[in-house]
Amino acid sequence: MSDHMPLPNAPEGETHPGHEASRDMGPRHAPPKISGRAAMLGVVVLLVVAAILALAGILPREHAKHVLAEQTITNAEPVVQVARPQMGAPSEDLVLPGNVYAWEDSPIYARTSGYLTKWYFDIGSHVRKGQLLATIASPEVDQELFQAKADLATAEANAANAAVQAKRYVALLKQNAVSAQDRDTFVTQQESTRTQVNSAKANVDRLEQMVGFEKIYAPFSGTITARDVDTGTLIQNGTAQELFHIADEHVLRVYVNVPQVDSLACVPGVLAHLTFSEFPNRTFTGRIVRTSKSIDPTTRTLLVEVDVDNRKGELYPGMFTQVHFNLQVKHPTLILPASSLIFQQHGLQVAIVRNGKIQLIPITIGQNDGRVVQVLSGLNAQDEVLQNPPDSLIDGEAVQTVTHASEARS
Repeated sequence: MSDHMPLPNAPEGETHPGHEASRDMGPRHAPPKISGRAAMLGVVVLLVVAAILALAGILPREHAKHVLAEQTITNAEPVVQVARPQMGAPSEDLVLPGNVYAWEDSPIYARTSGYLTKWYFDIGSHVRKGQLLATIASPEVDQELFQAKADLATAEANAANAAVQAKRYVALLKQNAVSAQDRDTFVTQQESTRTQVNSAKANVDRLEQMVGFEKIYAPFSGTITARDVDTGTLIQNGTAQELFHIADEHVLRVYVNVPQVDSLACVPGVLAHLTFSEFPNRTFTGRIVRTSKSIDPTTRTLLVEVDVDNRKGELYPGMFTQVHFNLQVKHPTLILPASSLIFQQHGLQVAIVRNGKIQLIPITIGQNDGRVVQVLSGLNAQDEVLQNPPDSLIDGEAVQTVTHASEARS
């Protein structure tokens, strides 16, 4: 039994201490009830928290998708290397091709007809002015000269006789032995025979010159570069049959076509150095002596002559050479690598990048030494020019640019 139960023998009115304590505590209260408004507020809070948590997971995923899409588009754009034009000028050593010619060069023709009896010099022989090169036999001309001399002698005899007759009739007229008409007849005959003598002399002189043409002489000192006849060859006067070709090579003329942009700097006295593939470790010095002073409207070039001393005979007419001109560049301009140029049907162009897209623009160039070119118009110093542009380049194409191998920017 419990210790708190009342004892049977306890006096009335007394209770067990445990029961008294129970009465002191009084009755227990029920928990307070939650109102509908408070419940609704709690639900809203829970929904907001859930939405925030959901967005916290969705937004990063959407951002990641957007970044991935942008990277995909960016990766699809070609990457090109660019460089800005620099201030300067191509090398002052302007190099142009040149053609070498002899100081004097002439074919030798015959001025009389006949057969070649002998030639005295072959190709490569050096001859002096006036030396006999060949002889031609012209029997017909020799016979004509013999006959012309005989005709001259006859004319001179007739003229002498006419002079005697005229003198006699002049004297007889003074004695009134003959008429004035007879005197005039013989005087006129005298004048006629004098004219015949002059004509015969002219014919003799002509034939003597023709006989003189049977000997072929060198018109100037030089080298025989061609011999196109042999002994016994029939020579026809008045035809384009060349007997010999002679060239004076002690000084050589080198002709160069200089672009218009450099023409004003190429004046007489400018030094030039010539290089030949046959002499890989040597240069030959010359100077500009004259120019055509006229720009060819077809090629837009100026013809320049450079004279080179060749007394040692090391160089030959007809050779090809590279001519290096020492030109002074007064005002530096923009320059580009020659590999940046684009040659298309629209002319000379370069590709630049503006706002991430390709633009093809025409330019005008000046000096070009094969490595860099001088830009006269079409570019400014801030333009980003493609290096080694591909053939597949499209105007307006989106690209990425790089200025260094490992650095890219859009």
